[in-house]
Amino acid sequence: MAGDFIIAVASMLLGRTENNDVVISMSQVALLAGADDQLVEIAYQYGRNIGLAFQLVDDLLDFVSSSDTMGKPTAADLKLGLATAPYPELNPMIMRRFQEPGDVEKAFDLVHKSQGLEQTQFLAKKHCLEAVRLANSIVESDYQKALIIVSDLVINRMK
Repeated sequence: MAGDFIIAVASMLLGRTENNDVVISMSQVALLAGADDQLVEIAYQYGRNIGLAFQLVDDLLDFVSSSDTMGKPTAADLKLGLATAPYPELNPMIMRRFQEPGDVEKAFDLVHKSQGLEQTQFLAKKHCLEAVRLANSIVESDYQKALIIVSDLVINRMK
């Protein structure tokens, strides 16, 4: 399970590079194991869905968790100029990386008043369910079960 966790975190970090060539190259490493094309595609789609769910949960936690549970102040990503969740009304603030006075507070308030948090949670669950569906499509094994557990850990994580 530790290896699966490392791969999940590594996939998330690769996604944050926003360099599609790197992500595509790394997603093809499963080819070295001699897997057939169908299994490679399942693995790629699983990783994509888990990565998206992880990032959405990260965004959600930035709005709903306290410093004690997160290990970082709430809205820390916003204060760093980072935002990836689907909040179209925040686009102007995202483009200027929340650098104008009051941007962080205004964004925080907008998201809390909108259905943004519920939408983010819904999308994260949707991606986790798709990851589980994909994991269930491969041969049952300890590794397959671990993929399902990773999905559960992503959607239920507290920090």
